[in-house]
Parts: sequence; structure tokens; C-alpha cells
Amino acid sequence: MKTIIEPFKIKSVEPIRFTTEAEREKILRFAHYNPFMIPAEDVLIDLLTDSGTSAMSARQWAGIMDGDESYAGSKSFFRFERVTRELTGFRNIIPTHQGRAAEKILFSIIGGKGKIIPNNTHFDTTRANVEFTGAEAVDCLVEAGKHPEVRGDFKGNMDLAALEQTITRSGVENIPACMITVTNNSGGGQPVSMQNIRETKKLLSRYGIPLILDACRFAENAYFIKLREPGYAAKPVREIAHEMFSYADGCTMSAKKDALVNIGGFLALNDDALARQARNLLIVTEGFPTYGGLAGRDLEAIAQGLEEIVDEDYLRYRIRSVEYLGERLLAAGVPIVEPPGGHAIYVDAKRMLPHIPPHEYPGQTLVCELFRAGGIRSVEIGSVMFGRYDAATGSLISPPMELVRLALPRRVYTQSHVDYVIEVAEDVARRKEALRGFRIVEEAPMLRHFTAKFEPLSVK
Repeated sequence: MKTIIEPFKIKSVEPIRFTTEAEREKILRFAHYNPFMIPAEDVLIDLLTDSGTSAMSARQWAGIMDGDESYAGSKSFFRFERVTRELTGFRNIIPTHQGRAAEKILFSIIGGKGKIIPNNTHFDTTRANVEFTGAEAVDCLVEAGKHPEVRGDFKGNMDLAALEQTITRSGVENIPACMITVTNNSGGGQPVSMQNIRETKKLLSRYGIPLILDACRFAENAYFIKLREPGYAAKPVREIAHEMFSYADGCTMSAKKDALVNIGGFLALNDDALARQARNLLIVTEGFPTYGGLAGRDLEAIAQGLEEIVDEDYLRYRIRSVEYLGERLLAAGVPIVEPPGGHAIYVDAKRMLPHIPPHEYPGQTLVCELFRAGGIRSVEIGSVMFGRYDAATGSLISPPMELVRLALPRRVYTQSHVDYVIEVAEDVARRKEALRGFRIVEEAPMLRHFTAKFEPLSVK
């Protein structure tokens, strides 16, 4: 059947507040044209992120009631540890309050001035946590992944030639680890093939460099492998995920994505000595090793979510829903990163708004117009999020792509909500020539997109 059917029934609902365009214009001005500063109650459809925005299942809520809140040795921790270890195969499972905390601990130990951390593509907090230590975050994405209009099965892959050049140029002694982000968030939610993960591990093994997965969306990546990679069609997603993890020496995980919870994460490692250092730092920054900044009820919800996420009926619905949104936007003349990714659609603002140059932030323009037109909150992934200033000239150095991410929360919106998003995007596309850019009037030195203040260029 062609109709997308949600593989769940809705037991509890949350009201949405409707606003007028005039009200949304005032809301935008008050938020300094930054979607992160818009109160959630003023948002009609919230596609800002898929992180921590999932709807939990009845069994997850039941687990919350059963959570053991003992400070040390909670039974909820041991269930969380068992489920995570069985899924990933890693020896040391270290809970954290979210993914960036796992990154902070890891890079505080292995990073530092002069160190290099390669990745297929670092996302914002990963890059920030690497660079905060004085290390350098280097992206080694395959060429196809840098071109939104080019279709390919695994555009999130690591460029192995670029990775080896980075190793030989920088020196093995300066590369404490290499990462692969699955799926590749900054690269349009594109998956990484099992062959690429395997070959990356083989290359790194020649140099004695460990491989760490950024595993936020491991299940979606595993399902793409099942759909697209020869030899995996008949394999269960759980088995595919286990093989992915088997090629790595550890992982960071934001459970707020593919563990279907609102808070939580973990650092998993095979290296016992590194894990011992990580636990020592965990105690200082997060909490005792059997709770790691989380309540016992959160650990129960994560454990249940990790079991539910590999359900193939759910993953089929999830991937197809995102694909449906992408197909309809393309049919309406809205350019996107092709093919559609796993958790979001990435609109190509550079192609949609060619009259707005990167230094006037075309992605931010589109983000604001989607909210003004229909109350849809999205996020810019381009020159606002990843732009840098040239130290000598002060001019903006833009990333290769100017994107707007429409991230679909898991198990939250129905197909009619998605159809509404399509209608709003079609309306914006019809008026795109009239849109104008923005200037930044205030920004932070790192992760500026969270708190930056903007002003429309038409305002003097």
C-alpha cells in the first residue's frame, strides 16, 4: 500500500496553539529572528530538531514508574547497561545526561592543542567540543555528499583518500581517534555504508588509530543499509546495527535521538584504561558512574527505547515519512538534499534563494519565512551554524552548503501535519524572489546559532 500508516495508536495528545501571520511577525521580532529564542508554545509545527522531542511509548512510561532512584548500583542502571552492551558489544557503558556530555568527557581526555580529530562530518556540538580543547576537527566527506542535487545511496561516507592524507599530513601521533557520524547529520542526514565503515576501520588499524562512532541515529543508518546495500536485505536491523558497532572501538550517543527519549546519552568504550579516565571525569562533571547525571527512570526509558528503535515496522514508517516530505517538496520546486535522509529533509537554500549571498544568510531567511508564513520552526545549517571569519580580513568563510533542516520528531506528528508543512513550503517557494537576507547584530564566539541576534537587511 502507498499510504503511510503510523505503526502506533495515540493515547495522549497535546494541544497546538494557532497564531496569525501578524502575531508571528511580532514573535519573530521579539526573538531577534532566531528560532531558538521563540517560545515553544508559539510554534505550530516544531521541526527545529529531532533531539529529545520524541513521543515515548506506553512501555517507556511504565518503565519510568519502575525506575530505581538509588544513588549507587540502581537496578535501572544495570538494565540500561545490559541492553546497551548487548546492542553495541562494547565493554564499558558510561551514562551521561546527553550526547554532548559524552563528547565533552571523551575529548577532554584525548583532545588538546595540536591534536586532530577526523570525521566524515562533525556536527555542531561535536566540533565545538573538539575545538574547545584546542584540537582541530577535520571533515573528510566523500565528494558526492557536498552536492545536494547529486543522488547516491551513501552520501554520508568517509572519503578514505582524504582521511589517509589527513593522517600522513598530520602525523599518527597527533590523531588520538577518528569518528564516523551515522547518519551524517550536517551532510543532510545521509547514511554511511557498512562497507565504508569496514574499510575505514581497516585503514585506521594500519595506523593504530581507534574508531569512534557518533551513533545518535544508528538505527536509521542500519535500516538504510538494509534497504540499499547488497547482502543485507534479509538481515534484521538489530543484527546490522551490531555489525556496525563491531568495527568501532567505542561510541558517543545522544539517546535523545534513536533511543526515543527526552534526555540522556552514553559513552561506550572497549579501552578499559580510557574508560577508567572517563568515569573519573564523569564523577566530577555528571555524577556517580551508575547514574551519570540521569535519574533511574531516565535509564529505564533509554533501555526500553533502545529495544523499540530496531523495530522494522517503525523504521519503515519513519524513513518513508521523511521520504514522502522530500518527494512532495521536490514536486513543488523546492530544492533539497537528495535523496531524502533519515531524520530530516534539508532544503537547499543556496539553490532556492540564489539572489541572497552567503554573507546575508539565505538559510536564516528561509527559516524566518517558514515561521512567518505557517508557524513552522526549523533550523539553519549553513553560514550561521558553520561559518567562520578570516583572521586577516574579517570576511566570512562559508561552508560548502547553505541548508535548512526540517527535522521530524519521532512518533509526534501525523501525515496531515506533514501535508501542512508541504503547503507552507509551497507558498514560500512561490514568493521566494521577494525574500531578503539578514545581518548578525550580536553573536557568541562558539555555537553562535543558539543565541545570535539578527536583523532583516530591509530594516535600517
